[in-house]
Amino acid sequence: MVEKITDLHDVRVKVFCALTESQLRNRLEPEQGIFIAESPKVILVALSAGYEPLALLCEERHIAGDAAEILKQFSPDIPVYTGDRELLAGLTGYTLTRGVLCAMRRPEGTPALSSYTGIKADLSAILSKSRRVAVIHGVVDATNVGAIFRSAAALGIDAVLLTPDSCDPLCRRAVRVSMGSVFLVPWTYLPASAPGQTLQPLHHMGFSTAAMALNDTSIPLSHPSLQQEQRLAVVLGTEGDGLPKDTVCEATYTVRIPMSHHVDSLNVAAAAAVAFWELRVKEYA
Repeated sequence: MVEKITDLHDVRVKVFCALTESQLRNRLEPEQGIFIAESPKVILVALSAGYEPLALLCEERHIAGDAAEILKQFSPDIPVYTGDRELLAGLTGYTLTRGVLCAMRRPEGTPALSSYTGIKADLSAILSKSRRVAVIHGVVDATNVGAIFRSAAALGIDAVLLTPDSCDPLCRRAVRVSMGSVFLVPWTYLPASAPGQTLQPLHHMGFSTAAMALNDTSIPLSHPSLQQEQRLAVVLGTEGDGLPKDTVCEATYTVRIPMSHHVDSLNVAAAAAVAFWELRVKEYA
């Protein structure tokens, strides 16, 4: 069902043009929410992972071009909106999307909403099947969260957990930077907790935890104890202040990446990639 638009204020494309990330999550679909996937590759990854499309917006020329493979997977009742490039170029970030955007429904139970009900069940199910886990603690930069997910998918991480104050992995920029990897790795939120108890759910499930931080007790990433852990979670902190002291204290290990030229730290996304590779279960190699 292809419909042409001539105005970005058209109510039919409000989901693409006028709503904030918070409104997408909560206002249109209070129980589940909506997110926007950008670019043909990312949309195809989301479709392959079972995410439900609700509407597509693209230039008219893409119907038989970049969007053709996507439309093969759409049912006839899903609206497809088209417009001239000059019109769609008014959308923020449009030039980065290769001209194709898709509104998609968050899967039932996706925990990126205002309520965190059901997280314990999700957490137990995810951890029971995992040996290597990433914990994103308070990282609010969408680019870093997307990059961490991309590295996690590529480098043998079985699941990603986030503290409730972290960036939503399904926000537009995180999805785009991850190149769709957020759809490939199971993820959920850790429950809100008192200081010093953030990692308890992991410890209760038999995981050791490795906090990426610099202090007097930190061990190098290549330490044999880390390599021998059957179930290990890599805990990554914020871009500026790093991990809270309480979280570092409750972790099984404090771990550092040895560096040259007196460099004291890496960007959290770069550090994550290094740690994931070094601490991967070796059968992934």
